[in-house]
Amino acid sequence: MSDITQAALDKGVASFMATSGRVPPSYEVLIEHAPQAFAGYGLMRDFVMRSPENGGALDIKTKELIFALLDTLAGQKDGAIAHAKLAVKNGLTMAELTEGLVQVIIVGGIPTWNSIGVEVIAACAAEE
Repeated sequence: MSDITQAALDKGVASFMATSGRVPPSYEVLIEHAPQAFAGYGLMRDFVMRSPENGGALDIKTKELIFALLDTLAGQKDGAIAHAKLAVKNGLTMAELTEGLVQVIIVGGIPTWNSIGVEVIAACAAEE
């Protein structure tokens, strides 16, 4: 593995550790079997997940909310729940989360609420 790839891989791992405290298992598999692919993803994630203090435009709470909403719309329940919990951990209120998920209903229809949105709310409410 080249030094550039290793540096990018390390940056991606550090980004996950800084924002969620772990590298999700699916990304560990990517690191093992396609480290160059993860390296590219890691650089992109590191860019997006910068805090305003480190040059980012949006705060982490908002970025996690956006990921939760996009995952809900894309049908990725586990990702939606994980990102919503991180958004709440970073200061998002249940009212803000609920309002965002209602916006998803407008775009994705009530099935997105029935299949994922309601579970995202329940998972976050259980953490309160």
